This record gives sequence, C-alpha cells and structure tokens, in this order.
Amino acid sequence: MSPTDDARDWTSVLAEIPLFQGLSNRDLRRVATVATVRRYHEQTEIIRAGEPGDALYVVLDGSVSVHRRGLRRSELGIGSVFGEMSLLDGGPRSATVFAAEPVTCLRIARPRFAKLLRSEPGIAIALLEELTTRLRTAQAMF
Repeated sequence: MSPTDDARDWTSVLAEIPLFQGLSNRDLRRVATVATVRRYHEQTEIIRAGEPGDALYVVLDGSVSVHRRGLRRSELGIGSVFGEMSLLDGGPRSATVFAAEPVTCLRIARPRFAKLLRSEPGIAIALLEELTTRLRTAQAMF
C-alpha cells in the first residue's frame, strides 16, 4: 500500500475526531499523510503526565487506561482521542496513559503537524474555528 493509500484509509477515522470535523476531505487527507500507526503491548506507558506533549493519538484497536492525579481512572476504547491539546501547544501532559491491553493507535506528531499547518493555513483556520466554538461553549457553562 502506498503512503497516499494509507492516508486515504485514515481520513474517515480523522473525520470522527471533533478537532478535525470542520476540515474538508482534502484537508483530512493532508492530515492523514502526517499520521503514523503505533502498536503498544499491554501495560506499556504511552504518555506520562507532566512531560511535554508531542503528539495526538487515536485508538484504532484495543483500549487505554487514563490516569489523572486525584481523579478516578478512565478507559478509552476504539475511536477515542487523547493528546489533542499537546498537539497544538506542546504543553505538559495532563494525564498518564497506559495500554490496557494490546493497542493500536494512529499518532500525529506535533512537529509534522506544525509543518503541515504552516503550509496549509486553511487547516489552521478550521482548527481555530473549532477551538473558538469549544471556548464559547465552555464559557456559556460558567
């Protein structure tokens, strides 16, 4: 399978992620080209709270366990996303995530994603619009 075919395969997965829902099919294909597939063994730490964030992850198969200090553990399954904020700002991780079982994730690395945003400003604008909508919704709750 060529990289282009691979990218088309992940377009439908990316379209389900709220952060990317405002993107056109063309833009989703562009984002898919910077994604890679990663597999983790059960109990493998995928990300650690407090460390700088460098990627977004989409669970393709299996499940992960999310550990946040002072909060109850939660589990994320197929189609779930973690690391969105770090993809955009590179800030510290807010949780530690382990593979609860063998898990396969689609990973979008921040450096490659940032390069894509610089070359495709339309994607950046769509993401800003989505984040603004989220911020308005959050403000309305308070």
